[in-house]
Amino acid sequence: MAPEVPDWRRFKAPHGVETLNEEHAATLVPERDLRGHKGTFGTLLCVCGSLDYLGASLLVGYAAVRAGAGLVSVAVPASLQPIVAGRVMEATTMGLPETASGDLDATAALAAIHGRSDADALLVGSGMRPGDATRDLTLGIVREAGIPAVLDAEALNSLARTPDWWAKRKRTLILTPHPGEFGRLEDKPVADDDAERVERAGAAATRWGTVVVLKGAHTVVAEPDGGVAMAGFENPALATGGTGDVLAGTIASLLAQGMAPFDAACLGVFLHGVAGEHVRERVGDAGLLAGELPAEVARVRRHLAGLKVRVSTPNRRLGFNPRATDG
Repeated sequence: MAPEVPDWRRFKAPHGVETLNEEHAATLVPERDLRGHKGTFGTLLCVCGSLDYLGASLLVGYAAVRAGAGLVSVAVPASLQPIVAGRVMEATTMGLPETASGDLDATAALAAIHGRSDADALLVGSGMRPGDATRDLTLGIVREAGIPAVLDAEALNSLARTPDWWAKRKRTLILTPHPGEFGRLEDKPVADDDAERVERAGAAATRWGTVVVLKGAHTVVAEPDGGVAMAGFENPALATGGTGDVLAGTIASLLAQGMAPFDAACLGVFLHGVAGEHVRERVGDAGLLAGELPAEVARVRRHLAGLKVRVSTPNRRLGFNPRATDG
């Protein structure tokens, strides 16, 4: 007999930790102005991708669009721009300057990124090539005040190579490490134990002054002032390449839409988690493709938005109002 699959709907976080459930997530869904346009809903600039990990830039862009950002621009090394352009038809692309060796020219790339005055948020690191150029670019972003940023993947490894990197941090950040990346950032492995994950993520968020999303089963979201939330998802189907890129793109999209960093991280984790459960229901514990998640993210957001309306207006009449007649 197959073991029972844990039901995330019944999950309760440990004492003192907020449970990321459907009711809470619904309250976080940002309103959509009926008279809004694409500029109303935020512009996200995604600095990501390399030749070996080009798919990451595509997944990030697709996820960001599906999570509701009005405009998404995918910034990749200039030599890769012709390959990326049009792969996510709804996103624009930007070619970042390179050196002769094919690495990013960090100084010129930073100037190009900082020149994008239209962006409301940044996503940095997904699929980027390891090396000094990525490290220099990441630190250049962290150490300059500006729009909020999500740091993922190689951007996190770049920070891990920089002692006390947070001492010169000037930008609002959300960090999205998996346990291995978190261990490198802390120079100490983190155990697969909810209590330790909560304690370590919370302490790191306070020390670094950033929101921390410690991924894995029962993802933990911690903010610098001590607030901690936990999601109830345990889904081995998500243990496949690219799912983290989708999560980063989802959170960054919400950040670009004007959400507070902690709220964007919490809602992004919930949307991504339920999306994964929906795909798991169809394919089982193996065989999920990261590219299947973004469309589900949009469907989950729609459901939560409807739930938010029902909760906030319990006596709301549905359908058309009767047309007034002349008296």
